Amino acid sequence: MRERILEMLERDSRLKPEDLAVRLGLDEQEVADELGRMVNEQVICGYTTLVNWEKTGKDFVTALIEVKVTPQRGMGFDRIAQRIYNFDEVKAVYLMSGGFDFTVIIEGGSIKEIAYFISDKLAPMESILSTATHFVLKKYKDRGIVMEKPHKDDERMIVSP
Repeated sequence: MRERILEMLERDSRLKPEDLAVRLGLDEQEVADELGRMVNEQVICGYTTLVNWEKTGKDFVTALIEVKVTPQRGMGFDRIAQRIYNFDEVKAVYLMSGGFDFTVIIEGGSIKEIAYFISDKLAPMESILSTATHFVLKKYKDRGIVMEKPHKDDERMIVSP
């Protein structure tokens, strides 16, 4: 039951316990209790809306930053990650395998705002060895959702001699 509830909520976080109960053929109170347990256990960490900011006209920039660090003795990467994710600009922090340690995703109103964050807040932190920044030019799909319906091309079949 738990996985089915989570899969449905991941597709549509607006579903209410009564909607989930009907779709799953379960008792509404049973579903509500399970949702409460999952929130308390931090299996469900929040309910969000995915916004296509390009459609709003608001200036909006997303950057992915590769970060190399020196892990802290006795704390590994956790304390550094915590210091990074406490900044408001930071939307996600992932510990990575490979050539760098963290991927940090940040959002801002301009490239200049992001550059300021990196140069004045992130890079000066002790334990940070280097950063490499990549700017998102366009989002096609985010969190499993296609951001814009594809344009219908001329669907006539091409016939060649």
